[in-house]
Amino acid sequence: MRTSSRLPVLALIGSSVIWGCTWLPMKYFASAGLDGAAVLFIAYAALTLFALPFLLRQLSQWRTQWLVMVGVFCFGGYASIAFNLSVMYGDVVRMMSLFYMLPIWAVLGGIFFLGEKLTPMRVLAVACALVGAWLILGGVDIFLQPPSWLDLLAISSGFAYAMNNIIFRATPTLPVAPKIGLMFFSAAMMAGLLLLVGVQHWPATISPTLFLLASAFGLCWLLLANMGTQWGVTHLEAGRAAVIIILELVAAVITAMLFNNEMLSFTEWCGAGLILTAAVLEARG
Repeated sequence: MRTSSRLPVLALIGSSVIWGCTWLPMKYFASAGLDGAAVLFIAYAALTLFALPFLLRQLSQWRTQWLVMVGVFCFGGYASIAFNLSVMYGDVVRMMSLFYMLPIWAVLGGIFFLGEKLTPMRVLAVACALVGAWLILGGVDIFLQPPSWLDLLAISSGFAYAMNNIIFRATPTLPVAPKIGLMFFSAAMMAGLLLLVGVQHWPATISPTLFLLASAFGLCWLLLANMGTQWGVTHLEAGRAAVIIILELVAAVITAMLFNNEMLSFTEWCGAGLILTAAVLEARG
């Protein structure tokens, strides 16, 4: 493998592992007494300030692409907030598995918005993802006990992430950097709104160390994860990139079992396995 093709692979592997381990700093902040919205507001506000020059530099292009701006703002920002909150407060493996119902949304979005064909492989991927999610949510017990708000948060974050990816794919002429910057700004606004309406709360006091750690979480952890993913995806074939990104789920499962003592039932393992299979089938299909 040439160096030029190796770097995108390494970048995507690294960013996927970072995303899969994002629950670690989020649960640390929770143990320190910070609400998720407060952490994410600090992190994404710092990222917005970092990305502001890129947004302003491309402002002339954005003026004619206001629908794209609205889509990235809504889907990209929501996905960023919902995903992080779900892994902060929920069981990591369960949340990540439900987030990875992505093949369903990717197939449907590709058909309706990008004119992609529905192949037998993609039909099988959707079927595997649906059955996998059904098993994780309790199988037949789902009719007795509906999914929790955290389950719905994880599922909806996967949907929003898939829609945001479709917007990115549909607008290849627009630079990636300002689109990511708009996602950061949107996430900061949404986190701030959660604090403003009282869904979550800003701490009465916050130590300078904790504030700096939350800022560093944004400027280092989240920035590397986002830039590594987008740079890797744009320099690799779609199918190859989709397979590598599955490492997010693998990293989450391994680290949650090692550091959070999480265990899945046999049914949940089957569900997670089916969702993982669906992701591979969608990448190959």
